[in-house]
Amino acid sequence: MTTLDVVALLRRGMLALLLFGAAGLIGELVLLEHYEDPQQFVPFALLGVTLVVGGWHAWDGGAASLRALRVVMVLLILAAPVGIYFHLTGNYATEHDFDPSLLGLDLWLTVIRGEAPSLAPGTLAQFGLLGLLYSWRHPALGE
Repeated sequence: MTTLDVVALLRRGMLALLLFGAAGLIGELVLLEHYEDPQQFVPFALLGVTLVVGGWHAWDGGAASLRALRVVMVLLILAAPVGIYFHLTGNYATEHDFDPSLLGLDLWLTVIRGEAPSLAPGTLAQFGLLGLLYSWRHPALGE
C-alpha cells in the first residue's frame, strides 16, 4: 500500500466520521428535544447541510462539492461559540431566577453545570475542524 493509498483511506475515514457524527448528533438533539426556540434549529440546519454537502462530495468527489463542504465547516466552527453563549446565558437566567442569592464563583460553577450542557455546542467546532482537515491539500483542488 502506497502513501497515497493510505492518505486516501484516511480521508475516506475522516469523511465517514464526519457524516456519521453529524447524523448521530442530529439524533441526540431530537432525543433532547432541542427545538423549543427558533435558535435551537440552527444546529439541525447546519448538521443537515453537512450531511447533504458531505454526501454530495462523497458521491461526486469534485472541487465544487469540496468547496461547499469547506464553507459549511467554517459555519459549524462559527456556530459553536454562539451555541456555547446561548447555553451559558440560558443556564445563567435559570440559575439566577432559581436562587438569586448565588453570586461570584458559586453562581458561575452552577451555570457551567446547568441544565444546558455548556460545552456541548463545541462538538460543532470539532466536526468543522474534522471537515477542514479532510479537505486540507485535497487532490480535488489540485493542492
